[in-house]
Amino acid sequence: MKGTSVIPMEHGRQVDLLNCADEPIHLPGLIQPHGALLFFTASGLLEGWSVNAPGLLAVDPAPGMPYDALPLPQPVLDLLGDYVGTGETESSPSMVPIDIGGQDFDCIVHAACGRVVAEFEGRDVGADQVALFAVKAHASIDRLRRQKTIEGLLTSAVDQIRAFTGFDRVMAYRFRPDDSGDVVAESRRDDLVPYLGQRYPASDIPAQARRLYILNTLRSIVDVDYQAVPLLGPAGTPTLDMSHAVLRSVSPIHIEYLKNMGVGASMSVSIVINGRLWGLIACHHMARKLVPYSIRMAADVLAQVMGSTIHSIESRLESQLIERSASNRTKLVEDLLLEDDPLETFSRFAGSILAATDAQAQITSCYGKLRVHGDVPAGLAQTIVDSLPDGGHDMIMREKLDDWPAPVRARLGKWVGMLALPFDPPANGWNIVLRVEQIEQVAWGRRPEKTSTFGPLGERLTPRGSFDAWYETVRGHAHPWEATILANARLTMAELVRVMTSRRSQTEATRAQLLAMLGHDLRDPLHSINMAGMVLEKNAAQPTLGKRIQSSTSRMQRMISQVLDMSRIDGGLGLGMSLEPVDLAALVEDLLDEARMAYPAIPFQSGPREPAIVNADSGRLGQVLSNLLSNARHHGEAGTPVRVGVMADGREAVVEVSNVGAPIAPDIVATLFNPFKRASLHNPRNRTGMGLGMYIAQQIVREHHGEIAYRHQGAEVVFAVRLPLLDS
Repeated sequence: MKGTSVIPMEHGRQVDLLNCADEPIHLPGLIQPHGALLFFTASGLLEGWSVNAPGLLAVDPAPGMPYDALPLPQPVLDLLGDYVGTGETESSPSMVPIDIGGQDFDCIVHAACGRVVAEFEGRDVGADQVALFAVKAHASIDRLRRQKTIEGLLTSAVDQIRAFTGFDRVMAYRFRPDDSGDVVAESRRDDLVPYLGQRYPASDIPAQARRLYILNTLRSIVDVDYQAVPLLGPAGTPTLDMSHAVLRSVSPIHIEYLKNMGVGASMSVSIVINGRLWGLIACHHMARKLVPYSIRMAADVLAQVMGSTIHSIESRLESQLIERSASNRTKLVEDLLLEDDPLETFSRFAGSILAATDAQAQITSCYGKLRVHGDVPAGLAQTIVDSLPDGGHDMIMREKLDDWPAPVRARLGKWVGMLALPFDPPANGWNIVLRVEQIEQVAWGRRPEKTSTFGPLGERLTPRGSFDAWYETVRGHAHPWEATILANARLTMAELVRVMTSRRSQTEATRAQLLAMLGHDLRDPLHSINMAGMVLEKNAAQPTLGKRIQSSTSRMQRMISQVLDMSRIDGGLGLGMSLEPVDLAALVEDLLDEARMAYPAIPFQSGPREPAIVNADSGRLGQVLSNLLSNARHHGEAGTPVRVGVMADGREAVVEVSNVGAPIAPDIVATLFNPFKRASLHNPRNRTGMGLGMYIAQQIVREHHGEIAYRHQGAEVVFAVRLPLLDS
């Protein structure tokens, strides 16, 4: 080495917890000391070597020396010859066992970034023992292929790998979409603290480490107390990319992590599926441990078989989920076509919907009414529905607290994940599934204790500290919605909208036919019956029968008029207003006089009478007030008065109709102005009602640019109609 001008090739950066995510771990310029490394140009000229290479390999290297000029065993020179001069910038590794000075080595050669790298890893056991271990390892492959579930596969794998490698602990990690990971299987020495069930944050494996886990699926640390050996090379030589090197020195951050866990040696094997880091097999030993390269490669092959098997299992499960979702979707659609109330249908399918979406609660809303499946309080359910747009047409996805409107967040509690499907936009129909915050779902068999003293980088680098870091990271986050679930949800939404639109069209067509019949086929016979009633009333022998016939036909005429009014409203034709100045106080007094004459047993009282002139259709406005008086008469407590007042409030006229009565139930209030509401049909206190009166009253008031509202004040039910005052 005399006369050579070589320098260390370390990246020379100080690394701590603040900058570990930017650490160039593939360019350490250092190797572990249980082996030596030489690297050459693509044409086979020596470019650099590890400081310990001369002593371990009995060579005297110099920059520019041809590879075949080095006094290396012939199998090594032959292997190097296979890589030199090929023109390939990247190639997978090959290994040959050799002996140098009575020491067994595994020589591993690969090409990377236009260089040829030869690593000489010491081996503590003979080739015959390695062969026996390899046979054991390959026998494990058939066992793994027979597994039918991912859980069974991972449990079997950690047992098999521990058996043929001899590690004290072998764990299987499974990564989540947010790159956090769970220990889902474990085989360990009985006296070791269990880590099964632990969860780790994504930050425990920075992005550049994940890249290396995918590029080089196996990494070994023989002794965490090792003193790294520098690489040497001429000044200006680019640092060696060691992404595929088996001797690569690892980050001091990771070394301290292992030391804080009490680990003396480790090995990790990546489970890669379709270019994605699906999981890891992590092996720990409490003392120094060198697993021969061939055994490590057997574990690597095992991981590849695992990846293939897992992919097959996941594909099968995904197909089953898609098939099950399609079947549930078909049944749901069929029932929605037959069921009058969609809330009942969604409630009946809640279990299968939650299973298909891996959610914990369901809320269904339609026409302002709610149905909840799960432990979501009714008030919170209403808040969640209110946070959605009225008449929305698009699926809405929320995965974390920050995705929700700010005023809602404080009330959500654990329910931070939401997938909302609009199944009937005109009725503001939503089916919503909810997921809980991730920390609600972590079940610990036992929380691991702090495992060792802490180094200069602190408590963060322990299993306990990692869990605490994960806990803080995911607070306010639910599990992200999986792509398959989202795809199925979109298909379901399209089907639901289609069937509800079809049902609405059928209903509209049927209603149009009914309305035509009511308007043209029933009015003339009713008029004839009414005339016959008048004749009977004049006949002294049957006056009571005549009055009853007239009363019944008049009631039927009013019901037909209501239905025809609703038809005009829904058809967008309006109610045909003829507006003129109307004195509200006079109109109210006329209506009260009529009511007192028709129902002398009920005390109708006049409230305030303030001047109020509005631009209105007096007939239609009288229809609104008559309906409110009728409601007060039917639903007020017997013997108590019905009061009507007229007031001016700023630029608005206000008519209030009140009666003594209990508050209207919240679920009824939500549908108070809906047509054909169930609370009105077959109501014993109003047997002739169809639930159209309040609906039509609201439409009349709105066509007058006003509003009608309900409130309960004191012991009274109050309906208030507000209309713009006519400018004087």
